[in-house]
Amino acid sequence: MVKFSKELEAQLIPEWKDAFVNYWQLKKLVKRIKLSRIPKSPPPSATFPLLSSLADNFRRRRRSISQVKKNESLEDGNSNNEDRQTELSQFFSEEDEVKIFFETLDEELEKVNEFYGSRESEFVERGDSLKEQLAILVEFKRILEDRRRKSSPSSAPTFSRSSSFSPRHSNFSERSELNETSAEVSETDEAIAALERHGVTFINAAVRGKTKKGNKPKMALRVDIPATTPSRTISAVMGMLWEDLINNPKKDVSGDSISRKKIQWAEKMIRGAFVELYKGLGLLKTFSSLNMKAFVKILKKFDKVANQKSSVSYLQEVKQSPFISSDKVVRLMDEVESIFTKHFANSDRKKAMKYLRPQQPKDSHMTTFFVGLFTGCFVSLFIVYATLAHLSGVFSRPNEVSYMDAVYPIFSMFALLSLHMFMYGCNLFTWKQARINYNFIFEFHSSTALKYRDAFLICTTTMTAVVGALVIHLILGLTGFSPVQVDSIPGLLLLIFVVLLICPFDIFYRPTRYYFLRVFRNIIFSPFYKVLFVDSFLADQLTSQITLLRLVESAVCYFTASFFGMHRGDLCKSGTLYWELAYLISFLPYYWRAMQCARRWFDDNDIDHLANMGKYVSAMVAAGARLTYSRQDTRLWFVMVLVTSFLATVYQLYWDFAKDWGILNPKSRNPWLRDELILKNKGIYYMSMVLNMILRVAWVESVLQLHKLHIRNVESKMLDFLLASLEVIRRGHWNFYRLENEQLHNVGKNRAVKTVPLPFRDADSDG
Repeated sequence: MVKFSKELEAQLIPEWKDAFVNYWQLKKLVKRIKLSRIPKSPPPSATFPLLSSLADNFRRRRRSISQVKKNESLEDGNSNNEDRQTELSQFFSEEDEVKIFFETLDEELEKVNEFYGSRESEFVERGDSLKEQLAILVEFKRILEDRRRKSSPSSAPTFSRSSSFSPRHSNFSERSELNETSAEVSETDEAIAALERHGVTFINAAVRGKTKKGNKPKMALRVDIPATTPSRTISAVMGMLWEDLINNPKKDVSGDSISRKKIQWAEKMIRGAFVELYKGLGLLKTFSSLNMKAFVKILKKFDKVANQKSSVSYLQEVKQSPFISSDKVVRLMDEVESIFTKHFANSDRKKAMKYLRPQQPKDSHMTTFFVGLFTGCFVSLFIVYATLAHLSGVFSRPNEVSYMDAVYPIFSMFALLSLHMFMYGCNLFTWKQARINYNFIFEFHSSTALKYRDAFLICTTTMTAVVGALVIHLILGLTGFSPVQVDSIPGLLLLIFVVLLICPFDIFYRPTRYYFLRVFRNIIFSPFYKVLFVDSFLADQLTSQITLLRLVESAVCYFTASFFGMHRGDLCKSGTLYWELAYLISFLPYYWRAMQCARRWFDDNDIDHLANMGKYVSAMVAAGARLTYSRQDTRLWFVMVLVTSFLATVYQLYWDFAKDWGILNPKSRNPWLRDELILKNKGIYYMSMVLNMILRVAWVESVLQLHKLHIRNVESKMLDFLLASLEVIRRGHWNFYRLENEQLHNVGKNRAVKTVPLPFRDADSDG
């Protein structure tokens, strides 16, 4: 049977951990009570009557203090706490340990009630706002339908109510009377004219007031779709510039007329907001049940120590607390289910529950089995390949150049990709063990998100296929097949991989593949897409895979030149085009990341994003200096490489520690770390800092080998592959602490559910 302490630790919400009952501290206090009673051995008649009255005294005292708090808000809270402590000391002058236990228990109960009340108020307010948003959405749909009917010559311009949904404003319920008059027709015409004149605005009869002259002014509501795509971003920027030109920032001049597509986007946003609200309500319900169970368990432990049921009255008080007695969360959950079923699932409750309560996929033992199977196959095939390569002498000097041109780029590319996937699988495993909510941070869908076993399966399957292709390539080459036919095998492997990546069929983790492609598209078109955390995270991974991108360029060049019968040496190893592509590929990941920082600065107006952009600019300068030095082996460029690489490395190390990991704080209670740490062993953080520093300066080896070490082509490429592998390992190591810092940031703000922006707001408002 699992102990409740472990059950609580496994089920509590990480972002709300500090708001839960400190069950472990209360257990220690109960243990202290038990130890304090062993040597004393008081007679039962002297001890148990006192214990039996503890809960009753606490209950009466709590009610009196709560009444004082309700009637007395003019004095500061310290006086009440002092009176409370004085009363407690009178109750428990004979039992100090019991007094401390009930004091702590009382504080924990107040903490839980306070947090529950704040979250409950927040979700109720969010629910009211969503109801208003949904009412406005219904109005927009009605106006679009009315306009469509008016434009149709075969139908009369009727204005029927499209939904029976009742918003909070009472004026919506009066629409049936207004529809019967001719004034409603002209009013709707005015609304439509205003919509088309001002773009995405709507004149809402529910929020109209009356002026001093008795006229009804027009209040416009705007469809505020976030600028998350290039077209919306360009429209927003042009609209902002136009507003600045005419000095009228409160006028909507987007020029886009209201359309069904905008309404669909607004509906999607509201639907997502309802899903997040329902998720938050479910978490709050779990918070309530787990804390109630914790109070029951700890009071049972206290009764066991006291050898009497003396805490029944206190437990009754707990049950009457707001976090248990309030039914607002349950009623709001039922209301959200009803609204979502009616408006977003065509009254199909089963379909609605798929959105609101998605089924969590169960772990399959078959995945573990195939991971082991393909790992064994990979090891066996690699041994076979190494043996055949040694016996055939393909790495000898006469054959090494042609063989390495055909095989090395493909093999190294897939090896680096598989290594990165393996490190990601290790990250998923360690994040799960550390209770880091990576699905929430990355905004992954819980039903389709990869688990660490899936990442290991992709890694082992890929490497088994690659090494198998290498063995086939080697065997066919030794049995007399033409080099053109044999060299097409690596190209065919690359083609198969690309086809599987974009395969439209629901096989081979299609949701993950398409999500990856969408994020990659967002990165390529930076800064036109709104930057989410997952976008910046993947872009950071690309900055560690520049070698892989260079290998992709070499492989594509090699097979393209072979297909068109061109001379591969001049095209793929030297020449103007080769170096231009080398500079471009070396700059692109840093450029994408810098543009993301610029976009985030534009959206958030935070100067730190500009400083972060400077880090990637310095990395671009250092990369360009190294490439130029590889072409021009002069002392000047050697000094330039040392200076630019040193400055970029110092910049990157500072940002790794101080910003991305959130450590390097000299005033922290954990010296040079941070106040809150997820890992219990502080020494791991110090070792990680040293390891990250060592791996960051691996560029020194790449600089020293340039035109300095006269080594063979095979050895040079293996050294490049080793350095690239170390960078991938460093990035995987960096990933854990980056997400740990993000998790603690969410914990500090008690942010357990995503805040979805709402589409409708007053056109005259700034927010």
